Amino acid sequence: MKGLHIVADLYRCPPADFLVSAVALRSLCTRACSAAGLTILGEQFCQFDGINAVQDGGATGAVVLAESHLAIHTWPECNEASLDVYVCNVTADNSLKAEKLYQLMVDAFRPGDIAVQRIWRGKARTAAAIAA
Repeated sequence: MKGLHIVADLYRCPPADFLVSAVALRSLCTRACSAAGLTILGEQFCQFDGINAVQDGGATGAVVLAESHLAIHTWPECNEASLDVYVCNVTADNSLKAEKLYQLMVDAFRPGDIAVQRIWRGKARTAAAIAA
């Protein structure tokens, strides 16, 4: 299950529907996963109430992929989002798909600042070990 796990915090995002709407966030995430060439198996998104009468609430969601997952949480009261992209495969290197999905999400959110970590997960395996 060798793969690339990208974990990012997106700061100073300009106002956008997908920061405050689970429906808009679902649409963005599923379009980005498909555009990155990933296989969607399912998804779940939830809407939160605002912290007061004038503040819109955030949204959270996850897309389950044959290649692993995309998870995202938004905080419109702070103009922030947290993003978790993990793309793996036992027989192929899908890191370019992980990077493409990450970049599509960053392009949509247009953050003023990003804190990102890339974690390589899993061990390299030979074809004989995979077949065993």
